[in-house]
Amino acid sequence: MSVISIITPVYKPVPEQLMAAYRSLKEQQMPEGWSWEWVVQEDGEMGDVRSILPQDERVSISRNRHGGVAITRNLGLARARGSLIKNLDQDDILTPGVLARDIRAMADNPDVQWVTSRVLDLLPDGSTVGFENDPPEGPLAPGFVFNHWREHNYRLPVHPTTICIRRDLLVALGGWMSVPGSDDTGMLIAASVVSTGYFVGEVGLLYRKWPGQVTASAAHTEPVEWKLRMSLIEERGLALGAVQRQR
Repeated sequence: MSVISIITPVYKPVPEQLMAAYRSLKEQQMPEGWSWEWVVQEDGEMGDVRSILPQDERVSISRNRHGGVAITRNLGLARARGSLIKNLDQDDILTPGVLARDIRAMADNPDVQWVTSRVLDLLPDGSTVGFENDPPEGPLAPGFVFNHWREHNYRLPVHPTTICIRRDLLVALGGWMSVPGSDDTGMLIAASVVSTGYFVGEVGLLYRKWPGQVTASAAHTEPVEWKLRMSLIEERGLALGAVQRQR
């Protein structure tokens, strides 16, 4: 049986939101020969998660000392058993069939190393808003995401939180990049430079927009820190590209 591991870092969870994430995973219909596991990694010694989630043998819960989201994701990765690794933030919701679509995209395209999907923003009133400039469904050549990001004031053409990636590549890249608030962007940029991706045009995630999310905080958009984060991610992408050209 092949396994896809869904990794969720958790910090001060809102019970209703974490349960919505769990239900969206529980309702996934898996392809024959595949199963999922949910690796929930709590960032700190609060112990809130076990009191929220029901017992489920497919759900693995652990804790680490408070270290931030990138460290927490990577410690979850260390516990994951899957050959494919899927990201899911604690306040987001998977759409029906997304795991099967991710798996199928990689099975049908052996050169594809990572998959992203279309996203809808989920607003507090329950309405959704889409992004008008998604790329066409299909393969994303190495360098496409990185170049678009650099040419559009560090705006990605695909959403990093939807990523499903082959474990071997993720580990080779060092997991999620340890830059505050942009760890998933840093990881996606690195993967996109060295390998082929795939964009699925069907909606794969409802991305919850609410005042308590990390990306809504003033610290996330503070100009000096934001510039430092983008500069380091860009330098890493350029360095990986140079190494690729030397091979």
